[in-house]
Formats: sequence, structure tokens, C-alpha cells
Amino acid sequence: MRKVYITGLGLITSIGNSVPEVEASLRELKHGIEVFPPFQKPDVPVKVAATVKGFDTSSADFEDWTYPAEYSVRRELLRSMAPNGLYAHCAMTQAIADAALTEADIRNPRTGIYCASGGSPFLLYHLMTRMREAGVMRCPPTGIVASIAGTLNFNLVAAFKIEGVSCGFSSACASSGHAAGYAYEDIATGRQDRVFVVGAEDGNYDAILPFAGMRALSLQSDPDLASRPFDVARDGFVGTGGGAVLVLESEEAVAKRGVKPYAELAGWGQASDGHNVAMSHPEGAGLARAMRNALESTGVAPAQVEYINAHATSTPIGDISEARAIRTIFGESTAAVPVSSTKALTGHGLSLSTAMETAFCAIAMRGGFIPGAAHLKEVDPECSGLNLPRETIARKPRVVLNNSSGFGGANVTLVLKAVD
Repeated sequence: MRKVYITGLGLITSIGNSVPEVEASLRELKHGIEVFPPFQKPDVPVKVAATVKGFDTSSADFEDWTYPAEYSVRRELLRSMAPNGLYAHCAMTQAIADAALTEADIRNPRTGIYCASGGSPFLLYHLMTRMREAGVMRCPPTGIVASIAGTLNFNLVAAFKIEGVSCGFSSACASSGHAAGYAYEDIATGRQDRVFVVGAEDGNYDAILPFAGMRALSLQSDPDLASRPFDVARDGFVGTGGGAVLVLESEEAVAKRGVKPYAELAGWGQASDGHNVAMSHPEGAGLARAMRNALESTGVAPAQVEYINAHATSTPIGDISEARAIRTIFGESTAAVPVSSTKALTGHGLSLSTAMETAFCAIAMRGGFIPGAAHLKEVDPECSGLNLPRETIARKPRVVLNNSSGFGGANVTLVLKAVD
């Protein structure tokens, strides 16, 4: 099994649209949540979202979109994209530059791409309405590839001329975790030399508000109080969108190109709850198994872990489930390992979340710090025993776990190791 490294990152997020901006936000615990104008209606109880700055994709017509001037996306590419496709394309451009990849590195059968997105409910609704009201043949020919769940891989494979593996993953909030795990296996077993792992979501009215019907969203109107994982007063998650790209490469490719990685992706584990279509197992059974599988596959003992980036979304049930899973696996070591959920800063990115948060972990490992548990005032007694630092810790974590959980009880844990 070959070692796998993270050599490049691309980020379009609520806390920054570049690695330096995101690193500053993580260090300073600066969140990206704000009062969201589309939600300011009497019949909408949700008031805040973690917004992507510098982009306006509110129109269903891509011709009306605006985005930062440093990106140049051709019209023939934009016409088949949803908002999440634009975010992913810009993040992909960043990641390629960050990893110093050439066109030859990208366009060959040994380079692939795995993507995760829920599609675009926004565009799908617009297109279905147009079809019903204006006629079947009035829908644009690129409407399907712009709106359905595989839209990211459709567009990015074509735009960047990917010739290796490609696939879209759909396991809700664990989706980009699965994408990273299977990308790791393709590289570790020698089937690919590098794989782009991409997660992106629209983060708009239609992508976020359906979760209100599940009673899963925070009803706080104060952005500073809305996302507070593990806090006794938490009342749901804050929605967000954006795009994140990881460049994963084999140790041979890293040596050949002479690049310095952010971190090693040492392995992963996954397991299912077998419990409920939407709620986590009350004892975190599936997530505990995923963590155990990840640790065993990498030969890491719980006492060696120096930071856990928790999935914790700030929901009453989910955070308790994860706290119990961590205590199950770490036992006497629980109080020694710092835990935080960066969703306190970014909100919850659904399919985007694991790719984004793995990038956060890689940035922290290279930068020599551990993000604190932002907005945490009073720890829920059900989450007691966890080491939840209120401030950023100026220490480089050598071994990091990144947890993800999705609908149906899908759980993924990634293991990252620091590089010298």
C-alpha cells in the first residue's frame, strides 16, 4: 500500500475564498454566519446562513452570475453549471495552482476525480416549473447536467479533461468523506497516481430551508449564537454552501514532482448505524465503529490522536451521539484529545462538509495549530468528558481524526498524519 498525501487545496467557503483567508479565520475563530436576506419573511422561521462572499448566484440564469475577477470561466462551461458547480470550478482552479500541477499531470489516465454534491434543488425546481408552465421543449438542453446530483463530476471531468477514474458520491453529509476514502484506496493500491476530491453545495434558499421541516435548523436570529456545537443551548445547524477540493497524490508522485504536502491521508474507516433514516444512533454505535476501523487500518492507538475535528452540527441529538461515540473509543484518553467542530464557524455544508473540514485539518497541521470550539459557553452535560478548548491551541497536531455522519447512519472517519 502506497502512502497518500494531500498536496493541494482549493476553498470557496463562508470563512474565506483562499487558503490564507481560511487559515486566518480558523486561527481567529472568525465565523462566516450572517442574517440572510432571502430568509427575512414572516413565514420563514430560519433567519441566518453561512454565506459565500464575493459570489452572486441568486439568479437561475448563469448570465446574471457574478464572481471574483481572478476566475475566468467560459460561457460554454457556465451554461451547464449550478451555483455549486461554479464554486467547485473555482476551488479546482485554486487547488491545481496550489499543488503546482501541469496540464500533463491532470490530463492522463492516472489522474481521476471523485465528487460529492446533493445537486441543485434551486435549478431543478426552476426547470421543472418552466417545463410545466412553458412546455416540455422550453427547458435548456444543459438543464439536467446542471441540476442533478452528478453535476459536479459531469462538469469537472469535461472542463478539466480528466481521463482517470470519476464518480459522484451520494451519502448525504458523509458524501465527500466517502469520496476521500475511495480516492485514498485507488491511490494506495496503485490504480491511480492522483485523485481530486471535490465537495460543493449551493447553500441557497432551496438547498437549506427543506431542513426546517425536519426541525434540524437553528432558529436563532443572532449569528453569534446560531451554530454552537456541544453547547447546552444549541438548537440546530446553520446551512452553508461553497466548494472544496483536495488534491491527493501517491508518495511516488510527490517525490517525482518535488512538492511538499500539507499532510498524509493515512487511511480511513466507515460503518453504518443500522438504526434510523435520519437520526444518529443514540449511542453513536456506527460512528464508533467507523473510528475504530480507521484507527485499526492505520495502526494508530487512540492515545496517539492529538485532535478530532468532530462532525457535530449543533443539533440536539447528533452532538450527543458523537460525544458518546468518542468516549466509547477513547475511554481514559478522552480528556486528553482536543475536540472541536469547525461548523461553529462555517455552518454545515452537507455533502461539502468532509472535504472542507479535511482541508481545515490539513491547514491546521501545516500551520501548527488546533482550532478551538467556537461559541461554546456551557457544555451540554451529555457531552461532558470531552476536551473542548475554547481558544485556538498553538500546537501542531501529529495525528488527526475527521468525522462525518450522514442520513441513514452512514459514518466515515479519515485519519491524517503530519509530515515534516
